[in-house]
Amino acid sequence: MTNPIETGEEFAPHSLLAEARARAGGLDDFGPGDFREALQVLESALHDEARLCAQGRALLREKLVAQLVNRLVIEDHCKRYPEILQQPIDDPLVIVGLPRTGTTLLQRVLSVDPQFSKAQWWETRYPAPLPGETLEQPQVRIERARAEVAGMIEFVPQILAIHPLDAEQPDEEFMLMEHSFLCAMDSYVNVPAYTSWLDCQDQTQVYTYLKKMLQFLQWQQARRGIAQGRRWLLKSPQHLHTLELLLKVFPKAQVILTHRDPAKTIPSLASFIHTLWQIYSDQADPAQVGEQWSQRMARALRHSMAVREDMPAGAFLDVHFEDTVSQPLGVVERIYRFAGLELTPPVREAMADWLSRNSREKRAAHHYDPASFGLDEARLQRDYGDYRARHLA
Repeated sequence: MTNPIETGEEFAPHSLLAEARARAGGLDDFGPGDFREALQVLESALHDEARLCAQGRALLREKLVAQLVNRLVIEDHCKRYPEILQQPIDDPLVIVGLPRTGTTLLQRVLSVDPQFSKAQWWETRYPAPLPGETLEQPQVRIERARAEVAGMIEFVPQILAIHPLDAEQPDEEFMLMEHSFLCAMDSYVNVPAYTSWLDCQDQTQVYTYLKKMLQFLQWQQARRGIAQGRRWLLKSPQHLHTLELLLKVFPKAQVILTHRDPAKTIPSLASFIHTLWQIYSDQADPAQVGEQWSQRMARALRHSMAVREDMPAGAFLDVHFEDTVSQPLGVVERIYRFAGLELTPPVREAMADWLSRNSREKRAAHHYDPASFGLDEARLQRDYGDYRARHLA
């Protein structure tokens, strides 16, 4: 059999789709969406722009094939168990803000409360059952996720200083959204042509597919005996780009917007993205990372501010990073009042215990040089002046 990596066709859509079908035992329904066109655009960008190393080519191909397999398995389950798509998910509480603004801390401390439904990292990485396990006992997925996280930490030990990666902690739904193949591939590789194409697409389908995946996870959690929470707790900076679509697909959603000076967030984000690019390429250019991601996040913030103008005021709560760090339980209390939820004394005590065991001081400091990403104060003020004037003045 011809090896697609040896023939240079490892990212050809027909090759990816064929391998996914074979791995999924002949299943052939990938579900709706423009993912085939997305894969075609991505193939060209990977070939022309990404400068992948051998390891990067292998890792990225495996990532794409595995996501396609997940789509096949999910569609098969939705046909065999129609109750999956009847799962109610109408009013998620969604944490949205620039990376490095306390979003992970808020998500994880709120996740202590059992009245929230949430997805752990292993569920977002492996949402569909794997061979050798049952829906009720997903141990293969958990073990694979643990091994993958351990491998990432060994290969890129500085990642823990940037993001507290843990296979069995709640994490953002970005990896679920990736299954649409219309979602920020530039988080991993340098593909500006794909990104430009993506910006012109209707990404409503990203959110309709995200809802389907959350329904599938909720259905699985019930089969494992996990009591269903009152509402889902979500978190991703990705929503800044498409906030109106989040609220279109989840019209009863409430959004917690986190804020911090971009001088403290954008260089740190650039360092994180550059770290990820280095996994897939040995020619990752920090200046390109800084330019692309500062422009994109500035655009995302301008977009989210404009979207907010047309939405009900009660849909949003502003939270500043400094308050999250200095008085986290006070911020939690504000969130509960905003969401109309009860914060019981036992849950508040459990949150206080979690905070004492997971303080930022227990992790290594994140060191980076903003200048290496071309992110001086003049550029940051040019890109984020409007945002600073509105939220940080």
